[in-house]
Amino acid sequence: MPLKVLVLRFSSIGDIVLTTPVVRALKTQLPGVEVHYCTKKRFGPLLAHNPYVDRCFYLEGSLGPLVAQLKAEKYDYVIDLHNNLRTRLITFRLGVKAHRFDKLNREKWLLVNFKLDRMPDVHIVDRYLATVKPLGVHDDGRGLDYFVPPADVIPKETLPLPFHTGYAAFAIGGQHNTKKLPLPRMIELAGLITQPLVLLGGPEDAANGEAIVAAFAGQPGKAVFNACGQYNLNQSASLVQQADVVFSHDTGLMHIAAAFGKKIYSIWGNTVPALGMYPYRTEHVVWERPHLYCRPCSKLGYKKCPQGHFKCMNEIDFQL
Repeated sequence: MPLKVLVLRFSSIGDIVLTTPVVRALKTQLPGVEVHYCTKKRFGPLLAHNPYVDRCFYLEGSLGPLVAQLKAEKYDYVIDLHNNLRTRLITFRLGVKAHRFDKLNREKWLLVNFKLDRMPDVHIVDRYLATVKPLGVHDDGRGLDYFVPPADVIPKETLPLPFHTGYAAFAIGGQHNTKKLPLPRMIELAGLITQPLVLLGGPEDAANGEAIVAAFAGQPGKAVFNACGQYNLNQSASLVQQADVVFSHDTGLMHIAAAFGKKIYSIWGNTVPALGMYPYRTEHVVWERPHLYCRPCSKLGYKKCPQGHFKCMNEIDFQL
């Protein structure tokens, strides 16, 4: 009988996009396989239109009802790409063979706390793919996937006139403040970009977007459109897909841009590419402040710089 496989990854946007090569490889390389994916409800739109996912399950509240649903599916294998306490509890209670992603927590801890780089020179996607190697599944070399449903495609013609013939996108958001440029530096970078510029982010980024627009108000030939908070995730992805080039912090839209094969200028503050989550298999430029004694200060981020100087972002040299 064909296999039934469950993939576990609860968060977040970028991490889920980075798992898409595993999902595609499973679906295309195991004859007749049924691939299910379990994540948090709010990340459902990332997978709802993925043709390699047969069914999604969502974590909402306690694990009990979710485990009951999953048990009824009678999986042959679980591919645990999160590898935390909850996913381990789920796999234990399902009682089926699980292949787990190696999070390299010891190596990350050494890099963050002692600046000792023992991380392998292997992208996190390739480490995800290693979990399915025992099933005879291999990397197909096709990179990341992102599928924008037709209803969420944003025609360029709906944007202001200067953007109809092309634009650059700047993803100004980030889950943590120490992963984002300070507003004056965002304005500085926006001023260096000669193309019409679309600013992307969530509602929490709208005020910064308005400030960037205001900084160039009345400047001849400078077109900046603040799309922050105006579009849902799939619609923002549609704008990324149509951009000529993408500027982004270390955030989910950076990985979505990589899925579309865009040239990316990636901006790194408290995190570093050595953690293995740089743009995957697409042309990219890394902007960072190298050789800084306090960097990386976290594998995730903070509300503000622990040192108070924020040199990792304030001292980046924008080379266009």
